[in-house]
Amino acid sequence: MTLDQTKAAIAGEWISIAPEIRPSAQKTPEGALKPFYLQRDFKALADDRFELTITNSADPYGKAPLARIFIRGHMHWQGEHPIAAGAQKVDFVADEAYEVTPLLQGFADVLNQVAAQGYAKWEVGQPQSVFGKAFAPFGLVAGRNFMEYDLVFVSHGLLFWGARNVDGRGFDTEQNRPTNLQIPLARK
Repeated sequence: MTLDQTKAAIAGEWISIAPEIRPSAQKTPEGALKPFYLQRDFKALADDRFELTITNSADPYGKAPLARIFIRGHMHWQGEHPIAAGAQKVDFVADEAYEVTPLLQGFADVLNQVAAQGYAKWEVGQPQSVFGKAFAPFGLVAGRNFMEYDLVFVSHGLLFWGARNVDGRGFDTEQNRPTNLQIPLARK
């Protein structure tokens, strides 16, 4: 696919096929990476804009949701990616919105301890904007938009992004851009 064909192919809404697992940057006391369970709902909008809702869970089946994260921003296309013919490098920049909603009391309690300054009391089901603010739990820095160096690939009617680095590193630099594909999203 060409870039224009890829942009046309991803237009619309995509969702996780099932709960997904990723390595997190956090480690167990033994030094192993903690698993990170999530489900994605992605919308590719006009003018290279996007919306992404991620629901994190405490369990692999998605039965104990911890938090919902909503980001909105722009996709900056950076050229072909060598992982597969038609794959494209894309930078996702949350330059319009970034919200966090605790979905479990224990998570709200943790946020009230580690992310209280500059925020209202964290309550279950109540979203708060972290856009443009420091938010230590996610490593957000005040005044800097969250951005990931990622990839997009469409095949067999499925939307693939890059697989997380097995050592838990984020996609925070060009050097950390993914080199493999992760579980795909399906049309909603």
